[in-house]
Amino acid sequence: MKLLDRQMIYAYLKAYVICLVSLLSLYIVVDLFTNVEDFAQHHRRLWAVLRHIGTYYGYKVSQIFDRLCEAIVLLAAMFTVAWMQRHNELLPLLSAGVPTRRVIRPVLLAACTMLGLSILNQELVIPRIAPYLMADRQDPLSEKEFGVQQAGFEPNGIHIDGRIALRRDNQMTIKLFYCTIPPSLAHGLVHLEAEEARYIPPGDGPRTGGWLLTNTTPPQIDNWDNPALLEMIDPGKYFLHVQVVDFETLTRRDKWYMFASTARLRDELEKTDSTRLASMAVQFHMRLTRPILGVLLVVLGLSVILRDQNRNIFMSAGLCLIMCAVFFAACIICKNLGDQKLLTPALAAWLPVLCFGPLSFVLFDGIHT
Repeated sequence: MKLLDRQMIYAYLKAYVICLVSLLSLYIVVDLFTNVEDFAQHHRRLWAVLRHIGTYYGYKVSQIFDRLCEAIVLLAAMFTVAWMQRHNELLPLLSAGVPTRRVIRPVLLAACTMLGLSILNQELVIPRIAPYLMADRQDPLSEKEFGVQQAGFEPNGIHIDGRIALRRDNQMTIKLFYCTIPPSLAHGLVHLEAEEARYIPPGDGPRTGGWLLTNTTPPQIDNWDNPALLEMIDPGKYFLHVQVVDFETLTRRDKWYMFASTARLRDELEKTDSTRLASMAVQFHMRLTRPILGVLLVVLGLSVILRDQNRNIFMSAGLCLIMCAVFFAACIICKNLGDQKLLTPALAAWLPVLCFGPLSFVLFDGIHT
């Protein structure tokens, strides 16, 4: 790595940190002052309000970063190159015979590395804290009772439903839990109604990966001989083994797939009973094209700035921001067309790549060296 490369990478990282802190802070401040009443109306002490705000935005910052990551990468690259032009650092390099593309190569590599951080955040961080990201501002830890969003079917045909959900102290509970076992798995149709059911995630114990039902009606089932499916512990107390319908399945909201990992989206799309397949499929394909679009955005931005090096630096920055707005608008339009089934999911995700990919290479090739 040459001294020039180290200098450019350092300048880019410095600009990236400044843009990251500035945009995240601006987003949080605007959102906070817009919704400050939601944080303060349930607390009487300042410390309680500050703790509420810190908890909410402590989780929310990963989602904010996910929304702004491409813009931050572009702004950092734009400021790095614009700062070089403003201080006439590019002209001596060009006079020494160093091509412009060689000068900005470290910036492109650093931008691709920072885009990798957004992928790690999307695949590893957001899925782990998804329940807190979907929580209301008044309940950042999702500790209040809320309604069960949807029912679910096991692969063997068991139907599971509920009324009220509660997540507290690492326990996931459903009140007024209903379970219907089809006649093919029993000697007849079996319907269980429990006052409370607690989901126990899969583990090493014998009674894990299922629902622990208490105060159940009927208290016992005559001639039941399938404990691997439904185990009777005591009268009115059962353990229901499940494969698919866990606590998240019953309580997830309409936009839950926005916070799921790409592997989870793929598994969900393979199910025949999945809902909102069009939106989910568009989201899955956009996960695949997102890194490519991020790189194309950076290449387009640098090409606009460097295409005419005699142009005023502020005008070049303005044109770059306009191009960025057009880029994101096109991506949003294609996504909405895919959600409305006017375009196939694959085409909705790849159409921006097909449109802006050739354009970015043409503009990049037109940079004066």
